[in-house]
Amino acid sequence: MSRTTQSTLDRAPEAAPVAPRATASGYRILPQLAGRWFLPLAFLARLPFSMTVIGVMLLVTSTSGSVARAGLATAACSVGTAVVGPLQGRLADRLGQRVVLLVAAPVHAVALVLVVLAALGDRSLAELLTVCVVAGASSPQVAAFVRVRWMGLTGGRPGSLRTAMAYESTADEVTFVLGPALVGVLASVAHPAVGLGVAAAMVAVLGVAVALHPTASAAPSRAGSASTARAAGMAQVARAVAGPVVGMLAVGGFFGGTQAAVTAAATGAGRPGLAGLLYALMGIGSAVTALAVVLLPDAFGMRARWLVGASGMAAGSGLSVLTGSLGPLALALVVTGLFVGPTLVTLFSLGSRGVDPRDGSTAMTLLISANVVGVAAGAVLGGVVADRAAGVAFVVPLAMALVLLGAGALTRTGRARAS
Repeated sequence: MSRTTQSTLDRAPEAAPVAPRATASGYRILPQLAGRWFLPLAFLARLPFSMTVIGVMLLVTSTSGSVARAGLATAACSVGTAVVGPLQGRLADRLGQRVVLLVAAPVHAVALVLVVLAALGDRSLAELLTVCVVAGASSPQVAAFVRVRWMGLTGGRPGSLRTAMAYESTADEVTFVLGPALVGVLASVAHPAVGLGVAAAMVAVLGVAVALHPTASAAPSRAGSASTARAAGMAQVARAVAGPVVGMLAVGGFFGGTQAAVTAAATGAGRPGLAGLLYALMGIGSAVTALAVVLLPDAFGMRARWLVGASGMAAGSGLSVLTGSLGPLALALVVTGLFVGPTLVTLFSLGSRGVDPRDGSTAMTLLISANVVGVAAGAVLGGVVADRAAGVAFVVPLAMALVLLGAGALTRTGRARAS
């Protein structure tokens, strides 16, 4: 880390250098604030999160021969993350991120190894589900915690913070394309267990590295604070970000429903292997437009961005319902993805400004946990619809996009804070 960056970290967030108006070149401020190695470190450290669910699915399916058993195992991971993720955020707001990550990273690495051993050893379903819950619960909330660090590093300035949130959403999208692809390659050339083994090794090393990085001290928290201000309770923080949380729940349902619908479409066309590639097309488009959010004028406010994004996602899903072959479907997914990235940036930006920054980890983990729950629910609902009528499976993501649109219309986008 440069001496200039360390000096920035040592000062209060309000004293950090004022960034120019958000432009595409404004991304240069991020390594200036956090250090040149922080962006690649944080990017790689979140990769295991995107590898876990697909890794568990492939491993349990190959060792047990049961897709249903694998589905239960992946659901157990998701439940653990959804329930305990916000508690990790709450602890980070009270004790600091460093303490939480230094505990979560090694526990998660061990839990992934136990999942591998349980699957390879043909342990009972109860034992398998137990270690999967522990693996999901201990998954380090790197993406959420890094966003909170940007809240401190940027001093909460809207332009700089929006730039950071745009980059983070892009990083999420890219990792959720690369993670499953990496697991798939490792499963093909070696064994499905290798993917989870690599994820365990990565989280053990990179999770600890993120914990020890100097930016941890920039994350707003109440650890060691002399302030007498009453801390917001979990329920109070949840109320403050209720709109974005509902939005993230709908976005998660949209993702899960789209995954199921794409899988059904590819299978029905006799090309099941193309499902992952088709879904990745949406992620690529989303990543590109998430980066471009910084170019949007300030006059194009948060509510308008939310409504336009949700409308675009609904329109794209509607087109997908009407497609009759994989070629037009691929185009529809690309168009849909263009609206997903900016919507995610908007939801995270609203969540970050809706609470006291010292409760930021709680807020960010609530948003991510809502997305995890939504993905699981959307996948289940989409699977049920696809089994009964594969040709109309895209009605599930369409419905979720309409829920997202309704939530945007009803949510206040002011600056109320829970403190």
